[in-house]
Amino acid sequence: MKTRATARATFDSSRVIRTLSLAAVALVTLSLLSTANATILVYTAFMDGPSESPPNASPGTGTARVDYDPNNHSMRVRADFADLIGTTTQAHIHAPTAVPLSGTAGVATQLPSFSGFPLGVTSGSMDTLFDLTDSGSWNPSYITANGGTPAGAEAAFATALAEGRSYFNIHTSVEPGGEIRGFLQLIPEPTTVSLASAGVATALLLARKRIRKRFSA
Repeated sequence: MKTRATARATFDSSRVIRTLSLAAVALVTLSLLSTANATILVYTAFMDGPSESPPNASPGTGTARVDYDPNNHSMRVRADFADLIGTTTQAHIHAPTAVPLSGTAGVATQLPSFSGFPLGVTSGSMDTLFDLTDSGSWNPSYITANGGTPAGAEAAFATALAEGRSYFNIHTSVEPGGEIRGFLQLIPEPTTVSLASAGVATALLLARKRIRKRFSA
């Protein structure tokens, strides 16, 4: 016959398990919703002269970030650069190279240069949002080569981004073909929710083990 203390322990243990189970379900649900809503793909690049083709000895460096939203068909482009030898003349994203992270390709994006990119300077930054359904966001020849529509250009560009076959290139008066460049690479999604779910699952397992040990003693 169970004592009052044993019954209370059983009740408390069951309540702990029930609470942890509900927390685990909530976290899994949150994880699934997070994944479903995580539509913006973030690509970044570090740019320098040795990464050009052919390489050069420019002391200039820069970073680029592309936030691609396939649901809203938009692309936010941000870049910062400094210490160029020449003054800027153009900046684009080129795609697709024959192999990932190497080689050269034609200009995929807006001509003659990204709107919002500072020209005639050796350092600066940009932050511009592009509507990918607008033909003006693309090189006309890139549209022609990909089905003749902005939608075709976007699909081809999205593939090039995902495969590491696109690069941000800054052209200057000293290096007309490009003084600094960098290949865009995807930043993995945060795993915070997954780690939290794993923590709750571990706590639930330990709680069950404690209960088994208590009532088998």
